[in-house]
Amino acid sequence: MKLQFLVNKLFIPFLVASLFSFKAIGQLKATSSSNETINLVVDLNATGVKIQPTMYGIFFEDINFAADGGLYAEMVKNRSFEFLDSKMGWLEPNSNKLSLNNQSGYLSPIKYAGQNTNQTYARVEVKGPKYELINEGFRGMGVKKDAKYNLTINAKKFSGDITKIKIQFIDSLNNVLGETIILPKGKNWKSYETQLTASKTILKTKLKFTFEGTGEIDLDMISLFPVDTWKGRKKGLRKDLVQLLDDLNPGFLRFPGGCIVEGRTLARRYQWKKTIGNIEDRELLVNRWNTEFAHKPAPDYYQSFGLGFFEYFLLSEDLGAEPLPILSCGIACQFNTGELVPMEELDPYVQDALDLIEFANGSISTSWGKLRADMGHPEPFNVKYLGIGNEQWGEAYIERYEVFHKAIKAKYPEIVLVSGSGPFPDGDYFEYGWEELKKLNVEIVDEHYYRQPQWFRDNANRYDSYDRNGPKVFAGEYAAHPKDVEDGSKENNWETALSEAAFMTGLERNADVVNLTSYAPLMAHVDAFQWAPDMIWFNNLESYGTANYYVQKLYGNNSGTDLIAITRDGKAVTGQNDLYATAAKDMIKKEVIIKLVNTSNQPKSIIIDLTGYKLKSKGEIIVLSHPNLMGINSFEDPFTISPKETEYILKRNKAELSLQPYSFSILKFNL
Repeated sequence: MKLQFLVNKLFIPFLVASLFSFKAIGQLKATSSSNETINLVVDLNATGVKIQPTMYGIFFEDINFAADGGLYAEMVKNRSFEFLDSKMGWLEPNSNKLSLNNQSGYLSPIKYAGQNTNQTYARVEVKGPKYELINEGFRGMGVKKDAKYNLTINAKKFSGDITKIKIQFIDSLNNVLGETIILPKGKNWKSYETQLTASKTILKTKLKFTFEGTGEIDLDMISLFPVDTWKGRKKGLRKDLVQLLDDLNPGFLRFPGGCIVEGRTLARRYQWKKTIGNIEDRELLVNRWNTEFAHKPAPDYYQSFGLGFFEYFLLSEDLGAEPLPILSCGIACQFNTGELVPMEELDPYVQDALDLIEFANGSISTSWGKLRADMGHPEPFNVKYLGIGNEQWGEAYIERYEVFHKAIKAKYPEIVLVSGSGPFPDGDYFEYGWEELKKLNVEIVDEHYYRQPQWFRDNANRYDSYDRNGPKVFAGEYAAHPKDVEDGSKENNWETALSEAAFMTGLERNADVVNLTSYAPLMAHVDAFQWAPDMIWFNNLESYGTANYYVQKLYGNNSGTDLIAITRDGKAVTGQNDLYATAAKDMIKKEVIIKLVNTSNQPKSIIIDLTGYKLKSKGEIIVLSHPNLMGINSFEDPFTISPKETEYILKRNKAELSLQPYSFSILKFNL
């Protein structure tokens, strides 16, 4: 995720002056009504450009509580007491250690002896029956009626005789919504597992612990997951969110970011080796977004890495998507400290990249391949792509990238490396990055752009003039940001989605240059987000796809395999008269797919002459539209802007139709 748009919002003058080149941008303009019929021609024989299977994919970053509190289905916050404030997330309503009259009890963080990755556990001193320990969850815990939840806890008695721990779901009025017990035994650590069943559906519950007996008991790794996770995996991923991702039919999954790769400092960068192995041995890290936005502080935002690199690879496999991991290149976020690893100290960073490839692809006879097998996946993940750096810029990035490139290609020449052109789609940094990366004969350059909707409509021809013999393009992060719209889900309005649909015709039309594309950010917790707009919004129980989501879904499920020409008067349709178009054949499904975007407030009469091949007359048309550019989806009305499919009859290889105002339409015919 970028700080680029934040810079614009905060009006840092020197950066705005030197790096931004915004045009005067406004809402879509009304156009006068016209009876003109627009004639388009599709030449079904004019193929030759392949649309890559990776054309439309997913970019995931742990921003907006997208991992802990989101995709990763853990419900207990600070489960192992590792936050900088060890008691954060834990409440003791009847405790006051400083009170002489305190007869209930108290929780004290204790450090393990030795060099444990998991450094802290909790010692609970119980003096009487009134002591309660409560975990608040990630902005609460959502539970569903009759659903089951697995609770695990490590415990050992320290002194006295606590005979029972009762665990309950409670609502805001302290009503019990489900309970279970464990019976702790012995003075050695032991793992206990039990299950709760919720009696009601509640968006925000808490988890309460009460104790029978008195004494001191040690607790650690207190964890709660729904039984009904994605593919039923224990301690797995949230089912509804993964289903939304799966429905996108993604060609790739880029992870783990984003600026999260870089870190505010190098010490707080994302290190993949710390995110694999046993979950309890993964080293917690402060999330870099916890204090990034002054108007959206999130001091309780950490990374447990329960969703780590192994789980990302597994998710990619589940989705049928190529994994695209991104690694630190030895530069901390240049919008923060810009800390650099000296060139003579870069070797460990390069070795991390080589070891990652071995972890993903190596045989079980290799050390890292064996670890993958020990984690339950002896088969290789067959990684083909690897990104070096997120959106660094300048000479420091180029010289470090070159070191990675040489080392990786020497050992793994088959790996396709993704480089970056910086955080902006134009300007000095962008031009310098492209010039230098071309000299290095890089394979793919990652471009990022967060701009207002008009920019996307104006730039549908952005890649028409790119060098066909140069590096390929990864449109790695983009989203239309509306002007003067309330922060939050209202930023995902129909104007932004429609403008992205128009822009994406240009991505697809230039499939010989553009090989990968992904919207960003992917998802956001409605009660804990730092950045908007976002493609998917969720709370503790529900989730929905925005209008932008459905644009991405329509492209991902209707990409085709071979580009074909669609023209008006012999020219590509790139926004003339507010019309955008692209066409493709799917040689696997034996289909012709035509995408049409009308950004005007008037219907458009279209005739498409399909030449060169006989088509079956019975087809279908899919329409995504809304009469109000400010229209949005919401938890209350999640399908307000969603695709509508109807049958369409083709007559003598001519398609005649009236495009709705403000619409994205897809015509499909069988060969």
